[in-house]
Amino acid sequence: MKLMTASEASRNFASVLDMAEHGETIVITRGGRRLALIGPAPVANGGDLADALAAWRERHPGDDPAFEADVLGARDLLAEEDPWRD
Repeated sequence: MKLMTASEASRNFASVLDMAEHGETIVITRGGRRLALIGPAPVANGGDLADALAAWRERHPGDDPAFEADVLGARDLLAEEDPWRD
């Protein structure tokens, strides 16, 4: 983990992004206080959640219609294209 002042991060933002891209977490400070973290973005795309929801539905068919509707709604959201994908 690397510490940088807000001024340093501002002047070297491209480098900060390069470090995050390579797995480094950067702590941004201002006035000696921790202000923010910049790090690698998670790469999960919801596949694990979709699998968990499918497994739940198989084990609990029709147990709670309202909850099932919520689960199906979440599944439908996961089926949409990921807006953060490159």
